[in-house]
Amino acid sequence: MQSSSSIFPVALMSAERRGDLVEDVYRLKPGNSPDPSVELALTRLGRVDAPEVRGQPVVLVHGSFSNRRFWYSPKGIGLGPYLARAGFDVWIAEMRGHGLSARNQRYRDNTVADYARYDLPAIAAFVKEQSGTVPHWLGHSLGGTTLAAALGGHYLGSDEAASVALFGSQVSRIYWPLKLPPVQWSGRLLLRSFEHVSGARFKRGPEDEPIGVALESLRWHGLFGRFGDRERNWWTGLADTEVPVLAVAAEGDHQDPPWACRLLLERFGSAQRRFLCLGRKQGFSEDFDHLRMLVSQSAQAEVWPLVSDWLQHRPVGEALPSTGQEALVVQG
Repeated sequence: MQSSSSIFPVALMSAERRGDLVEDVYRLKPGNSPDPSVELALTRLGRVDAPEVRGQPVVLVHGSFSNRRFWYSPKGIGLGPYLARAGFDVWIAEMRGHGLSARNQRYRDNTVADYARYDLPAIAAFVKEQSGTVPHWLGHSLGGTTLAAALGGHYLGSDEAASVALFGSQVSRIYWPLKLPPVQWSGRLLLRSFEHVSGARFKRGPEDEPIGVALESLRWHGLFGRFGDRERNWWTGLADTEVPVLAVAAEGDHQDPPWACRLLLERFGSAQRRFLCLGRKQGFSEDFDHLRMLVSQSAQAEVWPLVSDWLQHRPVGEALPSTGQEALVVQG
């Protein structure tokens, strides 16, 4: 079968009509990581009435225990279809072992570092090739954290990201028991006996998470932990970022609270940094939570139009000053 890309092997898995939308699903095999078996599913949404018309490309990255259905329901409802109908060229990524992306041979060892270093750059290269321009990125929860890691590690830059929007993403919340070495050691010993953490069993979502991600999180939150891998300090690297960034928090989000989301944004060195908190105090109809900030009827009416405005004009939210920042010490 002929590849859909000149960069690396890409197969068109399906091309379907979904109501007023066209859905194309690609399987990317970039071969750029230590595990050559990695394959990534990437779904493109377009309009039936203009299938060849490509607006600004936007890549959506799901969070933990999730897949493309967070952005795009089988009935064609979600932020993905909304943006496609608004004329954007929408691409929905699924991380290794999630959704239509098959589990790779070293699935249990997958980490955010792998997603940031290998997978997001491959997706960026393919979307740029297909659309002819640099894409915007939107990430929810761990998806936003992965985007921050890619920017802080300098795996993505202004040549790969026109802008980045982070929804409910942070690395600053401290879990004090994990600072105790005995708790760290026992936790790592226990987790290493598993291949994955079950989303269904723990009622976190439809997907499993590889145990490598859990072990990585333990290391981030340890006594001398940092947001980074053994080679690079992503937290420090964020200060060099030039990509425009929007951080969206939810007043009712107890998992990734607004203060922590703002701290992550403040670390970016970008000249364009904006912060938006979704709550009654800010004029919204409710105190949104971690999921309802993007998946609810209220979000459809109040949040999705703001996302479109950011992608087109970037006037959304409170502007943060781009200079005069003090260094922040965060154990993420």
